[in-house]
Amino acid sequence: MPDNQHCPACGARNQCTLAEPANATQACWCFGVTIDPAVLQALPAELRDQACLCPRCAGVQAQLDAAPVTPTR
Repeated sequence: MPDNQHCPACGARNQCTLAEPANATQACWCFGVTIDPAVLQALPAELRDQACLCPRCAGVQAQLDAAPVTPTR
């Protein structure tokens, strides 16, 4: 069974800030992208809603690369 810090599709770290208690107050990368619902439906039913996909498996790396960089304090 996958844990909430790893992608259920490939097993890589999913980079979800909400899964990391120290970063849980920060917005996750997925808040600023659009994930095709077909990508989620392609997951086996038992893996859905268990953990976030990683950007690569979610098919949104290009969206993330094109997003403006927001400076942090």
